[in-house]
Amino acid sequence: MAYMALQPPPPANPPAPERAREASRRLRFVSQPDLPHVAEVREFSAPGPAEPIPLRAYRGSGTVSGETLPAVVYYHGGGWVVGDLDSHDWTCRMIANAADCAVISVDYRLAPEHRFPAAYDDSLAAVKWIAANAATLRIDPARISVGGDSAGGNLAAAVAIALRDEGRIALKAQVLTYPIVDLTASYDERFAQGVALTNGSMRFYIDAYAPETAQRKDWRASPMLAKSLKGLPPALIVLAGFDPLCAEGEAYAARLAKEGVDVTVRRYQGQMHGFASRAKLLPKAYEAIADMAALLKAHQ
Repeated sequence: MAYMALQPPPPANPPAPERAREASRRLRFVSQPDLPHVAEVREFSAPGPAEPIPLRAYRGSGTVSGETLPAVVYYHGGGWVVGDLDSHDWTCRMIANAADCAVISVDYRLAPEHRFPAAYDDSLAAVKWIAANAATLRIDPARISVGGDSAGGNLAAAVAIALRDEGRIALKAQVLTYPIVDLTASYDERFAQGVALTNGSMRFYIDAYAPETAQRKDWRASPMLAKSLKGLPPALIVLAGFDPLCAEGEAYAARLAKEGVDVTVRRYQGQMHGFASRAKLLPKAYEAIADMAALLKAHQ
């Protein structure tokens, strides 16, 4: 936080979303270590509901060339407003290496240019296309999991519910890192300032993605409001103590458990939102990656 306070603010002229994106790009260069080596990186796209969806696929460094691998479809964080394939390049590489799997990162459309349900629609379309093209991608369609952080955790949770309801793709697991699960939730005033993600920032992101009250009550935007969570795949929920999203993550985990879902919660009490992708500044990220890999390996 001290480092961030010393940085010059982004130019004031661009609209707020562009300022947020520029700030995110700047932070990435100082908060993430050098990119780890992986066995393979490929870029391609899936057909989307409005336009092609860029994808980036990784194969862990310990995997065998040509081997059919379990896969994680990963949705990046950034409040549905910032983030892209590059912002979570380090995270996806780390997961691929630690879990000996393939990771396919999804570059869904961003708000406010594309409001709800655009990001959700892209996220669901991407995982369906990936499963349908598993042979070409050298992944096992019966061993697909979803994961994501923050807004990406929101999308992963919503996709898991949608796929359960459709009954065509049986996910192996869901990895939700400080997920946004309830757009109608109120926030602890302790997080009004002095943390990486403030209450005000959350309100900005929600306003950009789902400006209407009815949208926020839709389970596709707020998975916590789904009628049922029964039958969902095993879940890992990673939480940070100094995070306005911690309480709703705890509530989602409790509801999953109550409805019979196998759920594991890893609580990092001294960490802030975003720590799992900022290992250069917040080295607890390595422990969080190990937690993710352990769950994924257990359900491959």
